[in-house]
Amino acid sequence: QVQLVESGGGLAQPGGSLRLTCAASGIWFRRYIMGWYRQTPGNERELVATINSTGTTEYAELVKGRFIISRDNAENAVSLQMDNLKPEDTAVYYCNVRTPKRILDYWGQGTQVTVSS
Repeated sequence: QVQLVESGGGLAQPGGSLRLTCAASGIWFRRYIMGWYRQTPGNERELVATINSTGTTEYAELVKGRFIISRDNAENAVSLQMDNLKPEDTAVYYCNVRTPKRILDYWGQGTQVTVSS
């Protein structure tokens, strides 16, 4: 059974930092695309960042230059370093592991990130 467990969410002040980590079990994800998505109430889930098996990354325009996604294949984990946080970054963040055409597609349970003074 595949499980993705996120950690590291919480409350941060504007301009602050948080680091999210997603640990996977039940799957060896070396060849999978890893990603982070976020969702706010009443809105669709949106892409934040992805990293593929070769380390190529993709970022949403709103987070470029502030967030960095990385993966540790040995630890079966993916992380999202979030710096210079803004109130509009407040959302539930979800970890995603998938094959390129989403034939296999797994989601974590989500972790709340709140940016507020």
